[in-house]
Amino acid sequence: MHSEQLIKYCLTKKHSYIDFPFGEQPVCIKVNGKIFAEIYTHGDNFKITLKCEPILAELFRQQYPDIVVKGYHCPPTLQRHRNTIYINKGVPDKEIFSMIDHSYDEVIKTFPKKVQKEIFTIN
Repeated sequence: MHSEQLIKYCLTKKHSYIDFPFGEQPVCIKVNGKIFAEIYTHGDNFKITLKCEPILAELFRQQYPDIVVKGYHCPPTLQRHRNTIYINKGVPDKEIFSMIDHSYDEVIKTFPKKVQKEIFTIN
């Protein structure tokens, strides 16, 4: 998989957009001002950090040791809610896309119901 594929997939999510709040890297994909994907696009260090429900995050870390790890560059309080996945190291692309879907959904759930409705009803 290439970084362009990850970015393109993330941008299929309603009202998602690219932002660079930390400089050139990572490429952050946001919805309504909140990050749901951080993509590090450099060759050997190609990875994505995603929000994840803590129990599911731990299951992914156990299923893919040393490939899915606690959120890279996240404060300790957020690490249990974030996973970093090293791309092209053994996690199937379909599973990564599913993890992106989950991350987007987890961020959407943090918004008030009114905002959630606006996101899904505005074209």
